[in-house]
Amino acid sequence: MSRLRFDFQPDAQAASPLYLQLSQTLAQAIRDGRYQTNEALPSERVLSDSLSLSRVTARKAIDQLVDQGLVVRRQGSGNYIAPQLEQPLSRLTGFSEELHLRGFTPSSRWLNRALTPATPQEQLSLGLSPGTPVARLERLRLADEVVMAYEVSVLPQEVVPEPDAVEASLYEYLRGRGREPVRALQHIRAQNADGQLANMLGVATGHALLFITRVGYLASGQAVELTLSYCRSDYYGFVAEMRREG
Repeated sequence: MSRLRFDFQPDAQAASPLYLQLSQTLAQAIRDGRYQTNEALPSERVLSDSLSLSRVTARKAIDQLVDQGLVVRRQGSGNYIAPQLEQPLSRLTGFSEELHLRGFTPSSRWLNRALTPATPQEQLSLGLSPGTPVARLERLRLADEVVMAYEVSVLPQEVVPEPDAVEASLYEYLRGRGREPVRALQHIRAQNADGQLANMLGVATGHALLFITRVGYLASGQAVELTLSYCRSDYYGFVAEMRREG
């Protein structure tokens, strides 16, 4: 009896090699929810013994899943199902809110919370006068204890007078003060991780990231939030629904 949660029927007549067939079957099982986030994937030995395949075939199949960002390797421990966060572009939510909606446990690892003078770019983005103090919130964002992003949020001091008062959710804090953004402009582009970002996010130098710039606005039109996020592209994605006119 197989100890696996999926059926695998190798097709000897197929053009794709066995390891790709197995990788595709495993990927579908993960997407179907047969394995949960941070759960250990069956080992190479279990896969090869259960399916009567070589260890090399099993290893290459898992390599494919790692390359796709569906599985993460933990040295000396095994292979685990990676958390996946797909955020719809049509909905304005904070990181913590989005993770809660998708069944993850969000947390932050604070790196800095302070009042500092706004930089020229921050003055421009938030419509501030030169020398205006801003709250600077710098942290790592985690989902189920896995680092997903490095994030810096900048807000006018009058919006966040005490940066240390911001705890898990910035938007929850802003809601409590009646200063929660109702709309935002968000720009997304690709960027490779330099050495410092790679070290913080636990990836190799040069790893592809999603660099996201967001400016949040109140109903009055006042800009109250500038957030720069460097997200791991193997864990984080965006989904947009499009409709054809006519």
